[in-house]
Amino acid sequence: MHFVIGWGIIYLGGGLVSKKDKLLKWLLSQPKDFTFDETKNLLELCGYVMSNSGKTSGSRVSFTRVLKIFHMHKPHPKKEILGYQINEIIKELQQEELL
Repeated sequence: MHFVIGWGIIYLGGGLVSKKDKLLKWLLSQPKDFTFDETKNLLELCGYVMSNSGKTSGSRVSFTRVLKIFHMHKPHPKKEILGYQINEIIKELQQEELL
């Protein structure tokens, strides 16, 4: 299978798959190795903006989209998010009608 990545679009053998669609499909499969960076990229592609509440916030981050705030903790020391976090992200995207 041949693929080229450019401008957030992946070309798979003549078909187009956006980076957002690829991440959504993978998230919905509830993988054990979905990382925080992939979560951040997906939520930003869905219109969320990440912020963290200063030096005292620790690993807690917020993703904001049109008056809606979604909170989560960055995983540490591992990079992968946990199963319950995947479920919360899916629920959030469904509530916002992004799935």
